[in-house]
Formats: sequence, structure tokens, C-alpha cells
Amino acid sequence: MPRGCRINSISMRLAVVLLLCFVAIPATAQMSVESVLQKYNNETIPYISVDELRALQLKGEVIVLDSREQKEYDVSKIPSATLVGYSNFSSSITSEKIKEKNKLIVVYCSLGVRSEDIGEKLKQAGYSNVKNLFGGIIAWKNSGYPVLDSEGNETEKVHTSSKYWSQWLTKGKKVY
Repeated sequence: MPRGCRINSISMRLAVVLLLCFVAIPATAQMSVESVLQKYNNETIPYISVDELRALQLKGEVIVLDSREQKEYDVSKIPSATLVGYSNFSSSITSEKIKEKNKLIVVYCSLGVRSEDIGEKLKQAGYSNVKNLFGGIIAWKNSGYPVLDSEGNETEKVHTSSKYWSQWLTKGKKVY
């Protein structure tokens, strides 16, 4: 094979490999919210949509619990949410604050993974009507609903926990 043809063949193979890298890797990196939740959750806590939560919130028929960390909650939270945390969550402290075991409780986090864990702990503590916010605060903000900062003012900032989880935020300013 002439030398020029051999170089072109190698260049062509390299170009194909690079093209596959630029096309295939981003396609697999950007999974849907549904597929992420299927991957990480067991669906032991039923989901509720952001629209359903908003309607219940406006009627005052729900307790909203934030299962993220304090630094995330300080940047952004769903209105009326109470921080219960994740790594320092205590079902006994929560039981002292929320006496009604049958009241609807919606737990959220960035996307809906940590909130399922906290929802399971709430169920074990005797709460019978616990739901997990599908898509978390990210879906809430993407739907155009307000988030509040630590002073109770509306903000565009949304703490998404990490750069990885922030890929699903399409509205607002990403903080991680």
C-alpha cells in the first residue's frame, strides 16, 4: 500500500473514533430524569408531580419537607418547605415536629433520589401518606414555580447538589 494511502486510512479511522466519542458520549451522559430515577430509586415511595404539589400547596393541604443539606436549603427552597436534611435526618426529631401521622407529606431533594430514602424513613416512623416529588426542586424550577432564598425572597438560583445533577436544570442559575 502506498504511504499516502496508509496515512489517509489511519487519519480516517482516527476521525471516525473521534466522531463517535463526540456523538456517543454526550448521548449516554444526558439521561432523562425518568431513567435516572429508575436507576437509583426502588419506587418504594409514590411520586407526586410538581403540578399536583403546587395545587395542594395553594390549598394548604400538604407538608413539604426538604431532604437536602443545609447549604443547599440556604440557596434555594420550595415555598413552605421545612428542612429535615439527609445526612443528619432524624425521624424522632421529625416526629416531635409533625404529630399528624396521616397528613400528606411530600419530600423533595434535587431530583428525587435522596428524598426517596427520607420518605422510607418517614414510613418506618409511622407516617402513612408520604410522597416523593418527581424531579425534585429541579423539576419545580423548570416548571416555572418560585424558589426562595434563605431570607424568603424569590431567587433564580437553585442549588442542585453537584455539577452532575445540575445538567437537568433548564431554568434558573445553577449552584453546586
